[in-house]
Amino acid sequence: MRKNYLINACFILFISFICISVSSCSTTKNTKYFQDIPDSGVLKTIPIAAYIEPKIQVDDIMTIIVTTVDPTATQIINLGNIPTGGQSSGSPAAASQPVVSGYLVNKDGNVELPVLGEIKLLGLTTEGARQLIKERASKFYNDPSVVVRYANFKVTVTGEVARPSIYIMPSEKVTILDALSIAGDLTIYGKRDNILLLRENQAGTKTVYRINLNKSGIINEPYYYLNQNDYIYVEPSKGKAAANDVAQTRNIAIFTSLLTLIIVIASRVNIH
Repeated sequence: MRKNYLINACFILFISFICISVSSCSTTKNTKYFQDIPDSGVLKTIPIAAYIEPKIQVDDIMTIIVTTVDPTATQIINLGNIPTGGQSSGSPAAASQPVVSGYLVNKDGNVELPVLGEIKLLGLTTEGARQLIKERASKFYNDPSVVVRYANFKVTVTGEVARPSIYIMPSEKVTILDALSIAGDLTIYGKRDNILLLRENQAGTKTVYRINLNKSGIINEPYYYLNQNDYIYVEPSKGKAAANDVAQTRNIAIFTSLLTLIIVIASRVNIH
């Protein structure tokens, strides 16, 4: 009889272990990007989207550096760049980004530079702005060199990524893969086949894109290169809701298993 009791107890413990294991495991998802590219064999050539340089808009902040043979000659212009950067967003990820400086493009599309005066940059690329500023600076300085860059080329990445935040990009030529990498990539629960991208248009409207990272064709889509103020949202999968309940389910399974074991033990004791 004692042998049968031990066998029954072991059986109950085994069933309990199975219940706990099942309740604590989530369905494994295929998280591989570009699933249509073979792992081996013939290499696949994919056309890449044409890069279109962004145009300077109202409220953009542009870093403008003018240099000459005498570095002190243009110091007043270079020191006029207003400090800005990721710290303004208030999130830990953004706060760790370096502070950059720039000139604000006002409501009329102009920047006000010391010595050089007011210059209209609205609608220009950074290269076009550089040439225009250099032309103006040449009236005051001998053979000036000019650098123009975005100081607030920001992209928002939120949802199921490791570090959701507003990011100031180090370059204006940035892809959606770059932005997701900077945000720490998708979590295990992020839906890789249905990422939402919202893009502001100059007309005041927004264009909505649905992106499938499982397909290599995204490299040739108009959303591959990001624009200023793009908003990326990674939707959670159904497994995320299940994962949130896993602790509660595990506790219920443990409690039920232990209660069953106690009842069995008690019934055996009463029989003997």
